Amino acid sequence: MYFVPLVGFHFLFAWSEDTAMPKKARPAGNGKEEGPVPCKRVKVEVADGLSTLNFDSPHDLFESLISPVKIDTFFKEFWEQKPLLIQRDDPALATYYQSLFRLTDLKSLCSRGMYYGRDVNVCRCVNGKKKVLNKDGKAHFLQLRKDFDQKRATIQFHQPQRFKDELWRIQEKLECYFGSLVGSNVYITPAGSQGLPPHYDDVEVFILQLEGEKHWRLYHPTVPLAREYSVEAEDRIGRPTHEFTLKPGDLLYFPRGTIHQADTPPGLAHSTHVTISTYQNNSWGDFLLDTISGLVFDAAKEDVALRAGIPRQLLLQAESTTVATRRLSGFLRMLAERLEGTKELLSSDMKKDFIMHRLPPYHVGDGTEPTIPGGELPRLDSTVSLQFRDHIILTVGPDQDQSDEAQEKMIYIYHSLKNKRDTHMMGSEEETESHGLRFPLSHMEALKQIWNSSAISVKDLKLTTDEEKESLVLSLWTECLIQVV
Repeated sequence: MYFVPLVGFHFLFAWSEDTAMPKKARPAGNGKEEGPVPCKRVKVEVADGLSTLNFDSPHDLFESLISPVKIDTFFKEFWEQKPLLIQRDDPALATYYQSLFRLTDLKSLCSRGMYYGRDVNVCRCVNGKKKVLNKDGKAHFLQLRKDFDQKRATIQFHQPQRFKDELWRIQEKLECYFGSLVGSNVYITPAGSQGLPPHYDDVEVFILQLEGEKHWRLYHPTVPLAREYSVEAEDRIGRPTHEFTLKPGDLLYFPRGTIHQADTPPGLAHSTHVTISTYQNNSWGDFLLDTISGLVFDAAKEDVALRAGIPRQLLLQAESTTVATRRLSGFLRMLAERLEGTKELLSSDMKKDFIMHRLPPYHVGDGTEPTIPGGELPRLDSTVSLQFRDHIILTVGPDQDQSDEAQEKMIYIYHSLKNKRDTHMMGSEEETESHGLRFPLSHMEALKQIWNSSAISVKDLKLTTDEEKESLVLSLWTECLIQVV
């Protein structure tokens, strides 16, 4: 066990003596599993000024969330590798965590129209299996409390950032920091009960303990960096590699694929924790699938070999032919060389999907949404700067208004300023509208100037005419993406 002294906190890095994730599944019962890691506590005094999160920037927010662990240490030693447990003796931070979501918040939320399945699940782990106790239709607080008290059921509340402003504030900053969607679920479990059986997830997980205490057990992954959720049988997972109890103000991180289960100790008050998760379908494999089609489309315009027909009846074969395999291998090598020799922005549906479905910027003050242009109108003699940088993406793709035969590349700028907070991470079946602008490729250098400068004079933009310069900045200003400084 490794401890780093810091006045104001006691914490530990909790991991098994294997410092890396196993490369393959370890069979249960082989006698090599590690025993529970004891959670020792360092007695230190609480220091002032260390108990609140820092929202000055996405980097500062994440740094304060995992404090006192340094960001470089986290990504070098823990991210996608092994669990991190931080236990704090900080009453002020515990009070702040408790304010994020309480059992009593359910009463006011239910009055706004919450539904079983969509917003709330009621469940309990029975004999190693999840038993769902949902009713039909709207969820009423009195019924939830009855199932909670009498059936010892766990209440799972989906995506509370839709309603709780401080969770919106935290998750919006984390989406900026990770460049990936960040969801959350709240779990409220009565004393002496367990809501879910042992399982693993396909997301990176951060647990914030809000109310009461929760007893956790972690196990070696059977599928490291898993791409799907799965329940695991007790006789398959072996002994815990980590075992500890979280209290308000504590934080736990573990990578996707980490098998885990948690229960509220008997004889105590109920437990409330929020699971903040990210990096679902955000791997190199996903990015490769996303970009390869664009590479092939562009290469086929220039290489006649890619436009040649495949052999007759190839699609009728029961297995790949040697000729087809060799040809595909050759094409892949050609695409790799082409990719290494380009600096073009990769056309990416992942980029668009992220920006379309993420949280809008957190609104402060009077809560006015930043979707109406304000301030001075930009002109040729103005100096402008980009705003909401972390909520904008710039990508290149075919002109969607032209036919397939005549498609030319355009620059697309998408943003999340007009996204709906109340549908975040809810998998809405309604088509999500993308918000943004498009420009011809000739505007690329001017856009890069705006993106790469803290401030730039409109007349210095690399465009042919003054009219083009004014039109560009006016379009960006209308979407609230730039301001006059």
